[in-house]
Amino acid sequence: MSGQPASACPACGAPLAPWRTVPGSDPALLGDYELARCESCGTAVTLAPVPVQAHEAGAYGGGVPRGAGIAAPVLRAFDRRRLRQLARAGAIPPGRLLDVGAGRGRFVAQARAAGWYAHGIEPSRRGVEGARALGIELVSAGIDDAEVPAASLDAASLWHVLEHVEDPGAALDRIAGWLRPGGMLVVGVPNLASVQARLGGGRWYHLDVPRHRTHFTTAGLQTLLQSHGLQPVSTCHLLAEHNPFGLWVSLVSRATRVPSWLYHALKRNAPLRSRDALITVLALPLAPLAVLAEAVFGLAGRGGTVSVVARRV
Repeated sequence: MSGQPASACPACGAPLAPWRTVPGSDPALLGDYELARCESCGTAVTLAPVPVQAHEAGAYGGGVPRGAGIAAPVLRAFDRRRLRQLARAGAIPPGRLLDVGAGRGRFVAQARAAGWYAHGIEPSRRGVEGARALGIELVSAGIDDAEVPAASLDAASLWHVLEHVEDPGAALDRIAGWLRPGGMLVVGVPNLASVQARLGGGRWYHLDVPRHRTHFTTAGLQTLLQSHGLQPVSTCHLLAEHNPFGLWVSLVSRATRVPSWLYHALKRNAPLRSRDALITVLALPLAPLAVLAEAVFGLAGRGGTVSVVARRV
C-alpha cells in the first residue's frame, strides 16, 4: 500500500526520507506498508492510511484473549509499576488521574485501588464493553472529542497510545491542557532505536503497521514532549511488561509464517494448530536469554519500549 510523499517528522520537525517497506503485522491487515524516517531524531512514520475498522479487527477484535485469567496477576503488577513511576516523579494519590486510551480499564482499576480518583477514556467499542464487563465504566471518546475540563488533572497516563494517533503533537497539546501546572504525564511507546527493533527488522513485534502511525525513538519522544509544554523528568528502558516478550517474539518471527504468531494465537487471531506453533515451542529455551538480554539493553538505554514521565510546565 503506497502512502503520501514524506514531509516533516512529527516528533522534531526535521525532514523525512523514504526508508523501508514492511509487511503488515496482523493477518487481518495483509499488505506491504511504506515507512519514512527522520534524518535527525530517527523517528519513523507509516505513510499508508489506517484501514477502516483496523482497531476493531484482527488482534484488536473482541473476545477475551486465551490465558487472560493466568496473566491477570502479572498484568496487575505491571500496572502497579506504572503507578510507581508516577510516584517517583512526585505524582501520588489522592488526586485526579485519567488513563487516555484505557483499553479494558485495567489501569483505571489499579489506580483506584491505590487511592486515585481515576477515570479513563477509550475510543474502541471492544475496550468500553470489555471494561464494563469487569465493572469499570469508561467514557467512550478519543483524545479529539473527550470533554475534560482544563487544568483538572493531577496525572494522566498515555500508555502505548501515542504511536496510534495521526497527529501526536496535537494530542499532547490537548492532554497538556487537561493537566494542572505541575501535573504529570506518563507516556509509554515502542522504541525504534532499540536493539530488538534492529534485530526484528520488518517483523519487529512492536512495529504493528499500519496501526502504529509514528515509530518513536527516545530522542524523538523527549523532543516532542518538550515542544508541547511537557518537561521530561524521568526515562525508563527497563520495562518487563513488553520488552523481554517483544525481543523473544521478534526473533521467533524470523522463522514463523505469521508475524508474532504466539501473540496472535493468544488473541484468537491465528490458528493454534500450525507449523508456527511447533517453531514457537522449539524456541522456548530462548526466552530466559531474551529476559537477560533486554535487561542489558535497557541498562544501556536501548530497551524495546521506553516510558517517560513528564511534568506540565
